[in-house]
Amino acid sequence: MAVLRLDDIARTTGGTVLQGSPALTFDRFGIDSRLAAAGELFFAVPGKRDGHDFVFAAAAAGAAGAGVTRPVPDAPPGLGLVQVPDSVAALQTLAREVLRRRPVKVVGITGSVGKTTTKDFTAALLVPRFRVLKSEGNFNNHLGLALSLLRLGPDHDAAVLEMGMSAPGEIRLLTRIAPPDVAVITNVSPVHLQFFRSLDEIALAKKEILDGAGPGATAVLNGDDPLVVRIAAGFAGRTVTFGRNPGADVRAEAVAPKGFAGFEIDLRCGEERGRVRFPFVNEAAVADLLAAAAVAYALGLRLGEVAPAIESLRPAAGRGLLVEAPGGVRIYDDSYNSNPRALEAALRSLAVLPAGRKVAVLADMLELGTGEREFHRAAGDAVARGGWDVLVAIGPLAALIAEGAIAAGLDPAAVHRFPDSGAAASAVADIVRDGDLVLVKGSRGMKTEAIVAALAARGKE
Repeated sequence: MAVLRLDDIARTTGGTVLQGSPALTFDRFGIDSRLAAAGELFFAVPGKRDGHDFVFAAAAAGAAGAGVTRPVPDAPPGLGLVQVPDSVAALQTLAREVLRRRPVKVVGITGSVGKTTTKDFTAALLVPRFRVLKSEGNFNNHLGLALSLLRLGPDHDAAVLEMGMSAPGEIRLLTRIAPPDVAVITNVSPVHLQFFRSLDEIALAKKEILDGAGPGATAVLNGDDPLVVRIAAGFAGRTVTFGRNPGADVRAEAVAPKGFAGFEIDLRCGEERGRVRFPFVNEAAVADLLAAAAVAYALGLRLGEVAPAIESLRPAAGRGLLVEAPGGVRIYDDSYNSNPRALEAALRSLAVLPAGRKVAVLADMLELGTGEREFHRAAGDAVARGGWDVLVAIGPLAALIAEGAIAAGLDPAAVHRFPDSGAAASAVADIVRDGDLVLVKGSRGMKTEAIVAALAARGKE
């Protein structure tokens, strides 16, 4: 953790100490009063609710100070206060300064699909050579990335940071906070199309990670994605490609499915080659692994160093975790988010696994713009043609998945529609039978984790 004095924070951010000893120190930084902890500096940031309204709550939870843009009347006398012109800009400036004082190798990861998994894989694969800080969860925006960097401590020598966006210019801002030494683009897919007119526009927004990379940076690129290859054509630095094609610097060959044990892969990293076990059942995760292995390769790690880490990787909750439920039911918990490309990959990979029946519990995919109806109908077609036995459709857009599945031949009696996850959760335990494999997937706003919880409790008193 960075340890900063109140007067140093004021000087760095162009602020003024309003209250408290200038020597007061902070080793935690946050923006959520509910999560405030002892020793924290709470930043009162604007939003749907003004952070200034929660300064007292943060103090009561243990925060030792607050960064504010206006005085706080009757503030607790022991609370350090620094007034800054802009609390969001101050947070970002402080993060930049912490990185300047503790220069580490920065790995920035963006892409439409698989950013968080790639980030987690990359951090794990770098451990044999680096002491790694990684951004928490999906802390990938202008606030989350800054908060992640403020956790940088003297024991770290690499930072693996997720860089997300839903509009042009957002990744550019993130690279100004933390210019990557290794800039990764996982793929370009139809995600956030509500905010873009085309995939080309999404690709150009992703290209900002290359434009904002640090001096002498390396680009790690998906060599199987034509859009990624195209936008990186003018990159002046070193490039490392990953993928399945024979020309990729880091590639997977002879990918062999091993049922619920995952895959065995011939992994090529430059001139090195080795057989590795990859304990993930969704083949889409192989691309995330290749991206992470390409980062390790770019930073000089040998295949023998990363292979043991690959075999120790495990999915996170909501991102491909297999949950064992009573009655031999297996739940593939992919409830964190959904988009057309990721859903298609999950349907294809899981369809070949052994199970009594295959049950797809699918909720709305959000932010797809004008093509949302076609994307959902196509998902239904994939359900039917992929051999799935039962479809549970949740939400108004998922009703189109149901339409597409029935049109492609799925028995209407095997299709169940629900308006929301709450309604589905109360019924799904009766739909699922012992021995079934259940895929649960939907956009974050659909809260499909409720389905996972209901199924995990199935049959319990």
